[in-house]
Amino acid sequence: MAFAAPAPVGSGLFFFFALLVICLLVLLLLRRFLPLRTTPAFITVPVFLALVLPASLVLLVPIDLASSSRAGARAKGIWLPDRLVLVLWRIAYWLIFVLTWVILPLLGEFIDSGYRKPRDRLLYSLQSNGRYHLIVLGCGIAGLIYISIEHGFDFTSIKGLVMALAYVWGLFLAIYLLGHGIVSMPRQLLRSANNAGMLRRIQSHAPKVHDRLTDAIAELEELESTIVQLQRRKTGTARIYEDWIEELAESLSLPESRPLASQWTRDSPPSTVPTVITERYLADLTRRLQRARHQRARFDDEWDRLIASAADYQAILNSSSSKKLEFGAPSPEAVSTSRWTFLTPYMRYHLHVHVLPGIRVFLASVFSVASACIVWSELVKTFAPQISIISLSVVPRPSSSGQVGFRGQVVASLWLLYMCSAALVGVNDAKVWGNRALVRRNTYGESACWYAGQVARLTVPLSYNFLTFLPETIRRDTTFYQFLGRYIDLTPLGKGFDYFFPVFVLLPVIATLFNLYGRVKNVFGFDLLEDDDNNGTASWREGRELIDRELNSTGSLGLASRGPENRPDGGSRQRQTRWVPPTNRPRPPRSVSSDEEEEEENFMWDFARRVRNTFNLQGDLPRFQRPRWMTDGTGSGERDQDADRGGILARWFGRQATEGAVRL
Repeated sequence: MAFAAPAPVGSGLFFFFALLVICLLVLLLLRRFLPLRTTPAFITVPVFLALVLPASLVLLVPIDLASSSRAGARAKGIWLPDRLVLVLWRIAYWLIFVLTWVILPLLGEFIDSGYRKPRDRLLYSLQSNGRYHLIVLGCGIAGLIYISIEHGFDFTSIKGLVMALAYVWGLFLAIYLLGHGIVSMPRQLLRSANNAGMLRRIQSHAPKVHDRLTDAIAELEELESTIVQLQRRKTGTARIYEDWIEELAESLSLPESRPLASQWTRDSPPSTVPTVITERYLADLTRRLQRARHQRARFDDEWDRLIASAADYQAILNSSSSKKLEFGAPSPEAVSTSRWTFLTPYMRYHLHVHVLPGIRVFLASVFSVASACIVWSELVKTFAPQISIISLSVVPRPSSSGQVGFRGQVVASLWLLYMCSAALVGVNDAKVWGNRALVRRNTYGESACWYAGQVARLTVPLSYNFLTFLPETIRRDTTFYQFLGRYIDLTPLGKGFDYFFPVFVLLPVIATLFNLYGRVKNVFGFDLLEDDDNNGTASWREGRELIDRELNSTGSLGLASRGPENRPDGGSRQRQTRWVPPTNRPRPPRSVSSDEEEEEENFMWDFARRVRNTFNLQGDLPRFQRPRWMTDGTGSGERDQDADRGGILARWFGRQATEGAVRL
């Protein structure tokens, strides 16, 4: 007599609470990058769904594995009924599909249009996305003709073609970014374990960030000058759009721009305002102003975080003698552990000098092994799937029952989480996305939609690619394969594609591992990915001077007041108290030539400085009777002027007359 399987009440509760935790984490993530109170709901809701749904796949794939591998036996892990799993896959996949290909692209261009009326914004968004969708539609029509000839014209073939096209394009992007991320993640952790090396890299990166910030400020000021010139024009076609122009003028970043408009324009360059003002010109000017304002906020935030990180690492290095670490007043841009007030200076020193570097080295080793396992599994899954490390870690004994238990579900979730995280690291490091960036509490709406779309676009191909690591008997029984995999295998575009194409993960792995991106930059003059290895000595010295000047100009790392700041919606924020470096950042002169640098820091000077530091040649040396050759020739034992300055030894080894500190 057959008994019905018990209802998975515990599994249902676990899935519900796990999904609730994912939603809370996504809300915290949105709060970090978006001002939730002022961001419109038509932006927050799609971005929220585009992050929650892909994150839920990390939970849904292991549940699908355990649910489909029961085979009438007692389940060993978290499982749900097959019908419910199918409904969840349909909801997640098609919502992700619509968000990725329709809603988020249209919404991003709608925000970035620059027009005032919703109808004009929508028309601009449709026109901007029209070219891309026409290319996709052309490929779809060509594929539809082939499918109709091969399998006949029916709804199943059309749906399979659409799903295969979306999957193949997503897999191209996912494999490239995954290959970069599985090398970049452990390498960044290993680099961050060396405090001195991290400070050197921050200093090397400082000139580039400072130049970008200076250019962003100049571009924003140029656009604001154009708006002030436009505001002064009261005749002709400008009167038709007077309200629009006044709205742009009110959103300028200068707090006293309107009273000083005439004085400002007196010193500004010749007018670039056209004779005839059109709606298209004002929309383009508004769009450029929005982009320039958020570009300024992006590099301003990056510069603030760079200065705070450099100050923290310098404080860690300076604490080596006293064994006590003090970061001063905590700042939002500083390292999170520096804001822990319950630690004593002695405990904080050991935490940042010994504990955290050790943890980072350990995590770097674990991630390196995981990256090697992913590459190995991608290479062998076609001809020797039985030796795939990922498959053996999820299903240790596939020849027996083949059931995936709770341990296998946890391992599968960890593998999926690491693969998705590595791909997102590649998204953040790549330099081919234009001006898009994530800024703390001030992310541009178009950038938020774009990044959310990339997260949604990458997760489904990576999830199905993960299933191809597993034994075929387990993979074909999953609801995910019955829903998506069989449609991919329907066409030659998808059949076998997922088995051969992921081998090309070696290309981005080798390119990142051996710094081929730096060679591309040297040959063609542009960056594909962020690279800190190409910065020379001059860049490091210039960055050190910039950071020192910024820290010295603030006096100390404390609280400062900043005036009204522009917000993405055009309004102004009231004066608030926060930690900021000063905003006046003139472009510094470039560093001197390499010959002068070598003359300043040659071998003998460096050797003399190290000897001087070793003996600590300062003015508090003990009294002793020196021989005649060490005195001024009088033979007296009195302390002469050289002794007050540190002695003749100090003068020999480069000690200056008024120096009182040891230079590291």
